[in-house]
Amino acid sequence: MADSIFIGDKQLIVTGDRILVSPPVAGERTDSGLYVPDSAVDKRRVMAGWVEAVGPGYPIPEANDLSDEPWKPSETPSIKHYPLQVEKGDYVLYVKSAAWEIQLDTGKFYVVPYSSVLVILRTPLDVEQPAHN
Repeated sequence: MADSIFIGDKQLIVTGDRILVSPPVAGERTDSGLYVPDSAVDKRRVMAGWVEAVGPGYPIPEANDLSDEPWKPSETPSIKHYPLQVEKGDYVLYVKSAAWEIQLDTGKFYVVPYSSVLVILRTPLDVEQPAHN
């Protein structure tokens, strides 16, 4: 199912196999206590951010019914979508060069094709994971 967000009184709907990502806030503090300046964030090839909205996925046309006669006019087939693995609220790492930057009233966002998503993180960042041997 397609996802959307509201920017003021306008609804922004993400289409196809794309996701809308809010970038990390420049000047964020790292786990070690350092602040990351804007210039360091802009030079990264891989970016991270929170998923704000998700498109419906990859379109899959409905299969033709072979029991009908081919010369009969048929209804327009409905398009179904194969959903994406990513969900609203996920934290993702993606290839920055494949993303499109858009400026909205509430700030800067990136429209990222699903094929550019490298990692999806659903575990809250403040929860400590057990060590793997």
